Amino acid sequence: MASAARLDLDGNAIKPMTICMIGAGGFIGSHLCEKLMAETMHKVLAVDVYNDKIRHLLEPATHPWSDRIQFHRINIKHDSSSKDSSRWQIWFTVNLAAICTPADYNTRPLDTIYSNFIDALPVVKYCSENNKRLIHFSTCEVYGKTIGSFLPKDSPLRQDPAYYLLKEDASPAFLVQLRSRAEGAENGLEFTIVRPFNWIGPRMDFIPGIDGPSEGVPRVLACFSNNLLRHEPLKLVDGGQSQRTFVYIKDAIEAVFLMIDNPSRANGHIFNVGNPNNEVTVKQLAEMMTEVPTVDVSSKEFYGEGYDDSDKRIPDMTIINKQLGWNPKTSLWDLLESTLTYQHRTYAEAIKQAIAKPVAS
Repeated sequence: MASAARLDLDGNAIKPMTICMIGAGGFIGSHLCEKLMAETMHKVLAVDVYNDKIRHLLEPATHPWSDRIQFHRINIKHDSSSKDSSRWQIWFTVNLAAICTPADYNTRPLDTIYSNFIDALPVVKYCSENNKRLIHFSTCEVYGKTIGSFLPKDSPLRQDPAYYLLKEDASPAFLVQLRSRAEGAENGLEFTIVRPFNWIGPRMDFIPGIDGPSEGVPRVLACFSNNLLRHEPLKLVDGGQSQRTFVYIKDAIEAVFLMIDNPSRANGHIFNVGNPNNEVTVKQLAEMMTEVPTVDVSSKEFYGEGYDDSDKRIPDMTIINKQLGWNPKTSLWDLLESTLTYQHRTYAEAIKQAIAKPVAS
């Protein structure tokens, strides 16, 4: 249960507040809601289309925090009531709503643009007009390809991490960021932009045909988990040579907590949230799953025509470390153990039953 006295990094008391969390029913939102309920006296107005991943927080009504979390089944794309939320008397908004699986970027490009950019603009406008603080979640994909990606394959400079380091203060400005900066400059909007780098943990993504579309393609570790549970070879896209960093969801949520608790240190900043120490190629990640066979597939076959991605991305942690003193703690081995244990416990029986069903002729 939350203690009564919580202090920010400057020693000031943190007052309970009401947070409107858009996308609260997803992977990140569910973990953030859990921590807010367990460790603070804040109230959360949880806005989403689905609540499966936070149902354990909503039911039963005897939870000690039951009067501090309300679920509102709203799609901000279609429901204008989400834009007239003054009746909720919120203090600030955390916007997590987005399409964030690479396969969808190819197959649903217009939905991706609307969900990740256009639909977020009314949220920015509302926060600016009503003097509400905004924490908006972007993505590390906005950085595009690194300088190192364009170097010749045999260039010795490819060994220099500096050519793959992605700096927050040198990042491209996308629509929501531009609007937030403009609202901040002209109307005093207090905003923070979060750029997640492969957040991993329980309740991530989905398992195709179980709690997601049968033809869906989740992110890499969920894909591997699906293959493992079905006793299939792990699929390595283009040989699994792309390099990625992975950060544990519990570490990442600590970073978001620091942003919530320390507005004077977080406002106006873009924060990379990742773990440069947990860097591996996708092939190396597969090799960590002991004695599991792999099979190579082309990116065109796996993601569809036109798929393109950076071969290596390393988050620069300078600003978040300086402003909030945050550093991730969980090793890649530990986050894999926690995540895959959860995946097996949650999905193994359902997949076993799905495999056992006779296929209609």
